[in-house]
Amino acid sequence: MFVGRRAELDLLTKELDRIRRTGGGRSVAVRGRRQVGKSRLVQELCDRAGLPYCFYTAVKGASSTEAVSQFLGALRDSSLLTPAGRDLLPSQPPAGGWGDMLRLLAGVLPDTPSIVVLDELPWLSEQDPTFDGHLQVVWDRLMSSKPVLLLLLGSDLHMMQRFTEYDRPFYGRAANMVLGPFNLAETAAVTELSGADAIDAYLITGGLPGICLEWTPGSSPIDFLTTEITSKTSALFTVPEQSLASEFPAPDTARRVLEAIGGLGSRTFSNIAAAAGDRGGPVSSGTLSPLLHRLVDEKKILAVDKPLSTKPSKLAQYRIADSNLRLYLAILRDVHQLVLRDRTAAARAVLEARWSTWRGNAVEPVIRDALAIAAGAGELMWTDTWEVGGWWNRQANPEIDLVGADRAPIASRIAFAGSIKWQDGLFDRHHLDDLRRHAPMIPGFQPGTSGLVVVSRSGTDLPAGAVDLIWGPDDIVRAWSA
Repeated sequence: MFVGRRAELDLLTKELDRIRRTGGGRSVAVRGRRQVGKSRLVQELCDRAGLPYCFYTAVKGASSTEAVSQFLGALRDSSLLTPAGRDLLPSQPPAGGWGDMLRLLAGVLPDTPSIVVLDELPWLSEQDPTFDGHLQVVWDRLMSSKPVLLLLLGSDLHMMQRFTEYDRPFYGRAANMVLGPFNLAETAAVTELSGADAIDAYLITGGLPGICLEWTPGSSPIDFLTTEITSKTSALFTVPEQSLASEFPAPDTARRVLEAIGGLGSRTFSNIAAAAGDRGGPVSSGTLSPLLHRLVDEKKILAVDKPLSTKPSKLAQYRIADSNLRLYLAILRDVHQLVLRDRTAAARAVLEARWSTWRGNAVEPVIRDALAIAAGAGELMWTDTWEVGGWWNRQANPEIDLVGADRAPIASRIAFAGSIKWQDGLFDRHHLDDLRRHAPMIPGFQPGTSGLVVVSRSGTDLPAGAVDLIWGPDDIVRAWSA
């Protein structure tokens, strides 16, 4: 079953339409974290297009000679070639390595539109440092003049981004596509859930197709969790485990930083340094600063939140960007260890004890993004609001869940401040009093001009007109569905 990815398929289909129209080649570099469905998306494109294609997936750790031989086998088995064309291929890979192999590929491409897929491209670059240069030469001289769509896939986000930067051979030759997990609306469609249940499903799966497709449509989040944690090989456990093992195979400082943030709940620089340290003391600033930068900007495994107001602030807080990995580090890893020891009852008790609090924190970025999407689409009363974040002071007292502004991280105008209540129970007058008392502490918030927003899982008992906007779970899902 293939679901979602309508926008991505439309984009790639337009590339094929351009190839048909012009007769020239096009190249697209598709990058995204593991398990987001890059290979599945491209296979679906090949199947729907009905064009001859070759799909090659590199093998990590293989030598360059082995990789060229494997590519020759994939080419021989592909639909690019007629039976007569297969007979013309050499029985052994060319002696010149990737340079000659890519020239051979260019020589057998048909004169009609076709598709060539190179999956796990960074592994090819690791095996042969000259691969990028060979690909650039063959593309420029031979392939770009043929009606071929060259798709370059990779899970190493930094290496894929570097592949098309200005100082690399393939610069300017490939369009870039970043493939993320399913969004909230797509997750709701796959799981056939709505409202609060759909949001829970999104938090549990992280929108990762490999987990979403394990969901029995219509099954409640609690039923799904209760069933899945009884399986020692559930995708809930194996997908995040594999992600960590592939990107952080050694128990180094980077892995300890992830453990500190996701497992121990440390979010500030000093707390992370202390939690990720060892007997020698906290991680030094000289080590931690560039590491956090790499995990945020290159690996994209961390996200950083900064207070949103009209004044600059250095009070950054870090979190695991993927909610499924975040759930695994905070709860499911401990649950899995109990399941592996056949202590299922204890595993369920751990899940029940931690789930509600974890969910209340994990949902905040989803709600902020939903409000920002709705505001950008003109569906809120604040038409010039493009950013939604939070605000806190150095003592983290108070912490304002929602701040809407015209830009980030330093706004020129604060449109609204708001509060999220995602635990059981109504958002009542006491919660409203807290919001009214704390909101004016935000630099740039103007009482009487800046609005007040409430987002509650279970509704409110506020009188009409007490705040400017009240949202519930259905509103959040609807924003993502637009």
